[in-house]
Amino acid sequence: MKRYRAIMAVLLFFAVLLAVPLEMKGEAATTKMKPLIYDEAGLLNQEEYDVLNSMANQYGAERETDIIIVTTMNPDNRDVMKMTQDFYDDHGPGYDRSHGNAVILTMDMRNREVYLAGFYKAERYLDDDRLDKIRHEISPDLTNGNYGLAFQKYILSAHRYLAIRPGVNPDSIFFKGWLHLAVALGLASIIVGKMVSNSGGRVTVNRQTYEDGSTSGVLEHRDEYLHTTTTKRKIEKSSSSSSSGGGGTTSGGHSHSGSRGSF
Repeated sequence: MKRYRAIMAVLLFFAVLLAVPLEMKGEAATTKMKPLIYDEAGLLNQEEYDVLNSMANQYGAERETDIIIVTTMNPDNRDVMKMTQDFYDDHGPGYDRSHGNAVILTMDMRNREVYLAGFYKAERYLDDDRLDKIRHEISPDLTNGNYGLAFQKYILSAHRYLAIRPGVNPDSIFFKGWLHLAVALGLASIIVGKMVSNSGGRVTVNRQTYEDGSTSGVLEHRDEYLHTTTTKRKIEKSSSSSSSGGGGTTSGGHSHSGSRGSF
């Protein structure tokens, strides 16, 4: 009993020792939280803003890229692409330096347009095609007014694509989480099966033990073709939002990828 208590006391000591620096790190992370959500159009409540800003900081730090959202009522009726470019030039976002790695989603509520742009690392990893994929994914939620959900999908998709080498199809089956799970389960099944088969004695009974070769055989075999039916089905065209344009260069000389569309 004394030995048990001594062990528990040591474990408790190390648990407290480890908890202190973790708490300090958590406080430090809170103080370094950057404002990455610029909701000038007032589409989000405080809780939604806090969640999205926390997500953008956490997932952006993992990819060393600022993941930014800008919403505006666009009172001056400016072009959404130009607004995005000027935002980058004026604010100079970037993970570890001014005008660095960043991806920006700008929503123009006046003209119901959205524009996504990737700068530096994000320009390479989030090219026009990948930004198109993200925009197509979030457009239905934007149309239905589910802004918080759409922005969450944008952050998560940007985070995922930023981890996939440029030039590789991000929708490949090899990047699906369920495939990794299936492979792991398959390997586990094979290993367990071998363990089970090796755990018992050798099986010497097979079908020939009870089979009478003089009487066994196929009694009857018949193939019968009935008919073939062919039907035609009209393939409906996609009703996704319209799109145009791509990347470009800001007035400050920063090139970027881009995807533009209505919602």
